Amino acid sequence: MSSALRVAVLGVGFIGTVHAHAVRASGAHLVAVAASDPSRGADAARRLGADRAGDAEEIVVADDVDVVHVCTPDALHVPLARRALAAGKAVVCEKPLATTLDDARALLDEAGDAVTAVPFVYRFHPMVREARARVARGDAGALHLLHGGYLQDWQAAGDPGWRGDGDATRAFADVGIHWCDLAEFVSSHRITRLLARLAADGASTTVLFETDHGATGSTTVSQTAIGRRNQLALSVDGARASYGFDQEEPETLAVRGVDGTVVLPRGSASMDPSAARYSRLPPGHPQGYQDCFDAFVSDVYEAVCGERPDGLPSFADGVRAAALTDAVGRSIAAGATWVEVPT
Repeated sequence: MSSALRVAVLGVGFIGTVHAHAVRASGAHLVAVAASDPSRGADAARRLGADRAGDAEEIVVADDVDVVHVCTPDALHVPLARRALAAGKAVVCEKPLATTLDDARALLDEAGDAVTAVPFVYRFHPMVREARARVARGDAGALHLLHGGYLQDWQAAGDPGWRGDGDATRAFADVGIHWCDLAEFVSSHRITRLLARLAADGASTTVLFETDHGATGSTTVSQTAIGRRNQLALSVDGARASYGFDQEEPETLAVRGVDGTVVLPRGSASMDPSAARYSRLPPGHPQGYQDCFDAFVSDVYEAVCGERPDGLPSFADGVRAAALTDAVGRSIAAGATWVEVPT
């Protein structure tokens, strides 16, 4: 059914290119792309196999577009998504959904019953789904600790460009929300209170938190952690077992018990059906980030066609990320004090 969908991608940098590849992998028709200037747009259309390039403001309302992917710099997310929604399009908007919590909430309200999505794509690693399934069926027992972090080093040297703009929450808003989304997705807990402290480099944050089910936890987020290219690591610890996932080694899940640790490989016969659904290649043929994106976009298009795929992150999840970012910012501004996370 997705082959009948006509798609536009706004923004053709790294992440826009990832989106475009996922669009084509789904079998949908990449109708148009938009870039920051006409020459870049024309080059991207040729490179990505789009029918045409054009102005983003015009593409979002075009009659031959069913789904719009907003992959622009953050400040353009709200106006472009709002225009697309008003034109009756399904909208995939990169995170952060908005640069303020109020704007994110307003955009969710405006979306109404439209199909919306935010690419929290780490949910689509098969071994993440495996951890989630094991927690849900009670294998770990009551969870009491969630911990880990998201570490990168790309801001350790060189100009970060527009991603270096903004306030003290910029690193958390860029990647820390991925960690929090994954922790809440796997555990089914919600972070209710947190304390955040900003490091001297301005690009690293440590957050302590409590959840609605009585667990505590911590995460460290940095984009100046030298030697860490893109390490998102999560451990959920329960009364009977704990599960550890590292997205730089996504083919395995560490299943830890009092008698030792089992490293469960993707493709294992014991995988839960909800996880096996996302295992698309035979074991020994590694799946990675683009595969997650392909699975995410495939599920989005299933939703556009009337299906209800489990765990699809929507604008509501984008608002949740904005609420967490808001709380982190308030805690930092107040000198690392405990604050409530807005509901």
